[in-house]
Amino acid sequence: MKLTLFNINNTSIAVLESIKAPIDSVEDALDLIGNADYQGAQRIIIKREHLHEDFFDLSTKLAGDIMQKIINYYKYLAVVGDFSDLKRKSWLDFMYESNKAGRILFVEDAQDAVKLLTRD
Repeated sequence: MKLTLFNINNTSIAVLESIKAPIDSVEDALDLIGNADYQGAQRIIIKREHLHEDFFDLSTKLAGDIMQKIINYYKYLAVVGDFSDLKRKSWLDFMYESNKAGRILFVEDAQDAVKLLTRD
C-alpha cells in the first residue's frame, strides 16, 4: 500500500496511490486507516478501483462495515471515480446520503475530493 501525504489549508490528506489488491475486507480498510493515521492524516482519498466490486453491492454489507470503521476512527474518505454504471436505486440513495452527511464522499475527480475534504 502506497500513500502520498499532502497538506492543504492545514488539512492533511492521504492519497492511496497503489495497492496490491482491491480492498475487500474490513481488515484491509483498517490497514488503510492505520497507515493514514500513522502519517497524521484524518482525510483519505482513494480511487474506485481500489475497492473490490463487492463494496458496490450493498447486500454484501462491505460498504456499510467499512464506512462504520471510517466513522469510528474519525476519518473522512473520498472515493474518486465514475459511478454512472451503478444505477440501482438503493446504491444511488446510499451515495446521496453519504455525500450529504459529508464523512464518506463519492466524487468524480480528485479536485472535487480535495475541495470537499478541506471545506470548513
